Amino acid sequence: MKKFIHDFEVTHNHHITDDYFAIYLKCPVSLPQILPGQFAEVLVSNSTTTYLRRPFSIYDVDYEKNVLSLLIKKVGDGTVALSKLKEGDALNLIYPLGNSFSMPGGKKALLIGGGVGIAPMLLLAKLLQEKGFKPDILIGGRTSNDIIEPEKYKPFGEVFITTDDGSSGEKGMVTQHSLFSGKVKEYSAIYACGPDPMMKAVARVAAEHTIPCEISLENTMACGIGACLCCVVETIDGNKTTCIEGPVFDTRKLKL
Repeated sequence: MKKFIHDFEVTHNHHITDDYFAIYLKCPVSLPQILPGQFAEVLVSNSTTTYLRRPFSIYDVDYEKNVLSLLIKKVGDGTVALSKLKEGDALNLIYPLGNSFSMPGGKKALLIGGGVGIAPMLLLAKLLQEKGFKPDILIGGRTSNDIIEPEKYKPFGEVFITTDDGSSGEKGMVTQHSLFSGKVKEYSAIYACGPDPMMKAVARVAAEHTIPCEISLENTMACGIGACLCCVVETIDGNKTTCIEGPVFDTRKLKL
């Protein structure tokens, strides 16, 4: 798929919580097709300590308004700098990068996002609904503050919530949710993105029930084009670059 580099205009910087924000960006030309799981490399020009681009999953796309959005958690100087951008500011993106999720073999799919890892699941949920699939969407976090905009997912599937401390939804990790004890065998595919321990746990459950499972890795990706090799992941077919061969991988191919 062809890659583009453009200066986007910030149309809105929506601060969801103290830690999370969604930035909406208007493209100067018509947006190309963007697939669920693909990401953008962002140039953080308003930070003197951020030298390399930062990768972010593409959260949502509005082709009529020519706007895409990124869901970001403040974790360092670069993301804090992005949180300070205002309407009318410019932001340079290389996009759309990486591969995408595949379609399930049956009608029932489970989408799992932990914290900011929920971001790529919105486009996936939309596409699944368009293709006639009915996804369940499980959003997990440490506390209720990590459950980000669940209302956005409700038009596309049934939404379930779990938090480590029980402050929202069921108490426990995502794999401890009642979906896993009650109906996991009904799913023809599982998709996940979030912290490594969460995705490894999801992959183990999927393997136990022989359910195809794809995860989107959140590796450090400085270039996005396979040149810097800082995002290499070990697979059964040898080392792969997350930014080119990923970020989406079939868990059966990964050495987790």
